[in-house]
Amino acid sequence: QVQLVESGGGLVQAGGSLRLSCAASGRTFTDYAVGWFRQAPGKDREFVAGLSWTGDNTYYSDSVKGRFTISRDNAKNMVYLQMNSLKPEETAVYFCATAQRPGYIGTRSAASSYGYWGQGTQVTVSS
Repeated sequence: QVQLVESGGGLVQAGGSLRLSCAASGRTFTDYAVGWFRQAPGKDREFVAGLSWTGDNTYYSDSVKGRFTISRDNAKNMVYLQMNSLKPEETAVYFCATAQRPGYIGTRSAASSYGYWGQGTQVTVSS
C-alpha cells in the first residue's frame, strides 16, 4: 500500500516562503512521476508542479513558474515543493501525488495521471 504524507504547510505572509515535503511509504519515488496540486475552497484542483520519472525534468503552471521549485531526494524518499513570493490567492490545500506505474505518464498536469495522493497540507497566505 502506497501512502503519501505531506507536511510543511502553515500560515505565511504575502511575499513569504514555505517548503512543503511529501514522504512516501510502501514504495520509492524513484522511476515514478510526481506532481503537486492545490485546491482552494470552491475551486477545482489545479496542477502546480511536476517532476518526470527520471527526475531530470520539471514542469510548472504559468502562475508559479519562477517562484516554485519541485525536487526529489531519492536517498530520503522525499519530494519537496519550495514556494517563494507567495500570494494570498495561493491559499489552498496542497496535495502531493505520484503515478501508479513507472516511467512516462502522459499529461503531467492532469490529476488523472496520478494514482496515489496524500491527504494534503493547508497553506494560508495572509495579505
